[in-house]
Amino acid sequence: MPTHLRRDSKNEIYFVTFACYKWLPLIDLSHTYLYYKKWFRYLIVNHCEILGYVIMPNHFHGLFFLKENSSLNLNKLIANGKRFWAYEIVQQLEKLGEYELLHFLQKEVSLKEIRIGKKHEIFQPSFDSKICYSRKMLETKLDYIHRNPNQGKWHLAKTYVDYPYSSAAFYECQQANSLIKHYMEII
Repeated sequence: MPTHLRRDSKNEIYFVTFACYKWLPLIDLSHTYLYYKKWFRYLIVNHCEILGYVIMPNHFHGLFFLKENSSLNLNKLIANGKRFWAYEIVQQLEKLGEYELLHFLQKEVSLKEIRIGKKHEIFQPSFDSKICYSRKMLETKLDYIHRNPNQGKWHLAKTYVDYPYSSAAFYECQQANSLIKHYMEII
C-alpha cells in the first residue's frame, strides 16, 4: 500500500482499503466488527458520505464521498478511524485475555512511534485509496467490496448478501441503513 500520500481532493468518491497489522485477523479476534457504526457517524458529521463498505476479519474496504465542505481531508478521516478502532481492538483483546498477542503487537511498535504515545501496532501504517472517476469504476469497486466475503479463501456467509458486515443487503435487498447513502444520490 502507498505510504504518506495526501488525499486532499473534495467532491470525489474514493475506494479505500486498509488492513490489520501483518494481515492478522484482529477485527475478528476482538469481535469489533460493529465498531464501524461509531466511525461512520464520525465520518458523516465530518461531511464524508459512506456509499459502500465491507468489514473483513483482517481488513476494510469502503467507498467514501468526501464533500466540499469537509474541514478534514481523507488522510485525517481514515487515520482517526484507524486510531479509535485500534483502541477498541486493544480493549477487547485485553478483556478476552489475549495477552500474548497484545505483547507481540506492543513489541512491533517502532521507537519513533513509542515516543509519540503509540502502544500497539494494530493496523498497517498506511491505507490505499483510489478516486473512482466513472460510474463504471464505482460499480466495479462496489461489486468487489460486496463479493469479498465469499471470494478466494473467504467463505464468511452462505451468499455475499447474507454477510452482516457489508452494505450488500442495502443495495441488493433494499435493507434500511441510515449510515449509507446510495451512490446514485451522489453521481
